[in-house]
Amino acid sequence: MVGPALRAGIAYAALAYAAGFVLGALRLSLLAPRVGELAAVLAETPVILAVCWVVCARMVRRFAVPATAPARLAMGGVALVCLLAAEVALAAAAFGQAPAAFLAGLVRPPGAVGLAGQLLFALFPRMQLAWR
Repeated sequence: MVGPALRAGIAYAALAYAAGFVLGALRLSLLAPRVGELAAVLAETPVILAVCWVVCARMVRRFAVPATAPARLAMGGVALVCLLAAEVALAAAAFGQAPAAFLAGLVRPPGAVGLAGQLLFALFPRMQLAWR
């Protein structure tokens, strides 16, 4: 159970991060200057969540993650930890932002919307059990 869930979680996070990186660049460069940061995040969130839903289902199949709540929650938990670690690393490397400053940004409205989306992302493997 742990092996497939771990591998699937890492792959799920990597693919979601790549998609989020591209969408985030478009959001920051094209959308946010026109409509503001919060509106841009609100527009991006459903798109990235739709992408993540599809990616999640594919990773569950590819890594044969068992159709049990513990396995699916493990996959989502691993994915969330990997995703947040990658975001903290990017914030530090690209923007010189300390981890504490990154975390403080999660209480502002745009950050809170993003965090809510990430929590949904982490629950997708478990949620998809209901749609099998």
